[in-house]
Amino acid sequence: MSTSDNSILGLKLPTDPRWVDLASLSLEYILTDHAFCEQKAATQCITLIQLYPDKKELVDALSPIVTEEWGHFRMVWAEMKKRGYELGRQRKDEYVKLLLQHQPKGGPKDEMLLHKLMLCALIEARSCERFRLLSEGLEEEALRKFYYKFMVSEAGHYRLFIDLAEQYFPTEKVRACWHDWLKIEEQVLLQLTPRGDRMH
Repeated sequence: MSTSDNSILGLKLPTDPRWVDLASLSLEYILTDHAFCEQKAATQCITLIQLYPDKKELVDALSPIVTEEWGHFRMVWAEMKKRGYELGRQRKDEYVKLLLQHQPKGGPKDEMLLHKLMLCALIEARSCERFRLLSEGLEEEALRKFYYKFMVSEAGHYRLFIDLAEQYFPTEKVRACWHDWLKIEEQVLLQLTPRGDRMH
């Protein structure tokens, strides 16, 4: 994935370049936050399966992702232990909190599925972009390689959620909803100050 990955992912606003410099000064915190992000990704997939057990394609697609994301948590935790870091307490994710404020409240259950899948796709796309930046911008070669592996692994996850949505909704509707979420995310990022101790 090249530096043009924002256009590939559809993201409207690139991450502030200062973020990688800040992250390099806060490795314990960025790894801790990353570990919890992987936990939450696995949990979100489990939640979707629990909410929509009747949707076979969704269950089939997300079941292995649960295993993969939990495996990623174990990889990050192993890296932390190797460095003598503690896991610490989970911190609030202001980025996700602000995004969730734009998720429609109520409405038909199936309609809510579309927004849930778009939100998952968006978070995965932004995570992939951040992994690329870490893989290119960190000073330590071992960590650059570490995050390159995550970037490659995560690159297709955002597409998986979009493809799932297109199995249950018309393509035009999915694309319109995705475009709306991209604009929402752009406005959310403009509200946030870059923090090196957060993955998002």
